[in-house]
Amino acid sequence: MKLVRYGTPGREKPGMLDAEGRIRDLSKIVPDIAGEALSPKSLNKLRKLKPEKLPLVRGMPRLGPCVGQVGNFIAIGLNYSDHAAEQGLQPPKEPIIFNKAPSCICGPNDDTLIPKGETKLDYECELAIVIGSRARYLAKDEAMDAVAGYCLANDVSERAFQIERGGQWTKGKSAETFGPLGPWLVTKDEIPEPQRLDVWLTVNGEMRQKSNTSYLIFGIAHLVWYCSQFFVLEPGDVIATGTPGGVALFIKPEPKFLKAGDVVTLGIQGLGEQRQRIVKFKE
Repeated sequence: MKLVRYGTPGREKPGMLDAEGRIRDLSKIVPDIAGEALSPKSLNKLRKLKPEKLPLVRGMPRLGPCVGQVGNFIAIGLNYSDHAAEQGLQPPKEPIIFNKAPSCICGPNDDTLIPKGETKLDYECELAIVIGSRARYLAKDEAMDAVAGYCLANDVSERAFQIERGGQWTKGKSAETFGPLGPWLVTKDEIPEPQRLDVWLTVNGEMRQKSNTSYLIFGIAHLVWYCSQFFVLEPGDVIATGTPGGVALFIKPEPKFLKAGDVVTLGIQGLGEQRQRIVKFKE
């Protein structure tokens, strides 16, 4: 299944894509694509629906973030071998975990706002895991049972805030609109091999990132298991699994940071595409 949230910011409604890619309204079935609606029981109920019997959503409404009410927005650093190589670093021995503030989450095609004081705006195309079951101290063979599905994410980053302002990654990763999610949540049954997916990102049509999730250092199951050893994962939590090489910061001979007017497009095989325009922050 492909599940979506559509409508104006903060008032999104739940939906499902039919066989022709049209949005069908789920408002009378679930209150939102969030929390317990992502449990195995709820997803099994949704799978039994016939999309063509659901109300058709007319026109082309704005797509919101494909997961609502995210409690934990977790991200993994330095998790692609090519990304480690472009920095001249050895792969980490354990996953590097940091948080993005949930308030940074936005729709897949919403504008990216340049934060006040920004000097080094960057992009990161990532596969994100969506949690469907409460998970704590999982055994390794239980990890995938906690996964509801996957979505596309852009871990937008301000590198000066991240690196030059005291070493706290969260403050370089959490500005408003720094967390586009979607266009849709794809349930895990549709993505049987999440570590064999093509990944790409362009800026103004120039290819910047082109890789495959096979380059992940720590795989999907390992990340879910690992995170559960340190904190409780709840339904609707999101784990962005890291980005491949090609980020603006490490382009040679000099970085190519984003600026107002740039257009970023990105996609992952089976998970759809995003498009963001970079705009100046206005009060």
